[in-house]
Amino acid sequence: MTTAESEKKGLLTGFKEFLMRGNVVELAVAVVVGTAFSKIVDSVVKGLINPLVGAIGTKDLEEYRSCLKAPCQIDESTGEVIKGVPINWGPVLSASLTFLITAAVVYFLMILPMTRYKERLAARKGTPETPPEVSEIDLLTEIRDLLATQRDGSAGPSASGALAGAQGSLGRQRDGSGGQPGVSTDKQ
Repeated sequence: MTTAESEKKGLLTGFKEFLMRGNVVELAVAVVVGTAFSKIVDSVVKGLINPLVGAIGTKDLEEYRSCLKAPCQIDESTGEVIKGVPINWGPVLSASLTFLITAAVVYFLMILPMTRYKERLAARKGTPETPPEVSEIDLLTEIRDLLATQRDGSAGPSASGALAGAQGSLGRQRDGSGGQPGVSTDKQ
């Protein structure tokens, strides 16, 4: 096999692993479902919410507007503003309602059930037991004991001097003398 063929297989394998990652697949599914779902929400807003709001005022949310600089005059035939500065807040309200409905449905029908399902799976598997945490004093005691065995065992003269110095400083820290040799703070 040539290096070009092995690089090609390596690239294809890497690309396949990238595509099979959970995040990429979930993102692709979310985009497809979100696109299809947005059409449903738009029709709910236009078919149900707009008429309910229209019972109070105009029949279409898109027609709600205010005039910033009065009086506003709009040409009825073309829909263009002749005089004044209108603010069209109806489309903003419609888009906000669409967003809230979409977010609520996605959360309650997709996210919440999936979270509960994952929690149940985790509960079935059980939590792995973590080893008990070792305190700093226990670790220092272990180090001291190891250093003592090395010093008494086969350590050479230079190594034993360095180990004895390390052990001495650990002992001074433990007895509270603050690193001053021969000084003890123990009351007798």
